Amino acid sequence: MSRQVPPLAVLRSCPPGWPSGPSGGQPRGLELDALELLDAVELERADAMMPGPRAAFLSGRLAQRRLAAELLDVPAARLTVDYSCPRCGTGPGISHGRPGYAVAGSSRAGSPMTRVPAPLLLSLSRSSGWTLLAAVIDPEPGLRLGIDVEDPVRLDFDGFDDVALAPAERQQLRELSGSALLRGRARLWARKEAWLKLTGEGLRTAPESVDVLHRSGLRDLPPAETGLPADLVAAVALATAH
Repeated sequence: MSRQVPPLAVLRSCPPGWPSGPSGGQPRGLELDALELLDAVELERADAMMPGPRAAFLSGRLAQRRLAAELLDVPAARLTVDYSCPRCGTGPGISHGRPGYAVAGSSRAGSPMTRVPAPLLLSLSRSSGWTLLAAVIDPEPGLRLGIDVEDPVRLDFDGFDDVALAPAERQQLRELSGSALLRGRARLWARKEAWLKLTGEGLRTAPESVDVLHRSGLRDLPPAETGLPADLVAAVALATAH
């Protein structure tokens, strides 16, 4: 079920095994859905993955496409990927970077099929088998979106604070230990990932150089809004790019 994040973003979470569980040792429903709905460039990327990551990738892409189709009120089969990457460009041959779709339109006999970029912002994150999606329909010019979900257990290693956190962020965690420290790290990392997705920079920017304690448009997401398990941590960034 979709939930609203004021003022614009729609959230949706999908549990492990969505949209179909294994059958006879193979997630056949997932594979058939992927062949029917995903673009060739997405399937090509999935072919290079091991079975576990492949299933997570396919289910995430299917969930994102279906959410986009629902918000745009078009059949999912009419959408084609229109991702944008600062290094690789934008278009149907790109399956990484900032998510986006174009809507395939009808054409006259002998004319090429039209592709109209969809008026939609999207962001996707996965952790511990869960997929978290965010979307904004008919965004204002310059508006950008980023979302992230993290499992605190993943951040239980020495040296994380030094390579991932800004000085003020490290100071905030200084008195914490045990599970509280891990959750504090996860909160900051989710905010950082969400913000860097919004800017489009990703981890090309040194994460310790980005302080996310106080940024307008960036906030933590409680489980009541996301539908995620309480042990996971999430954040959303929604702001105008400068």
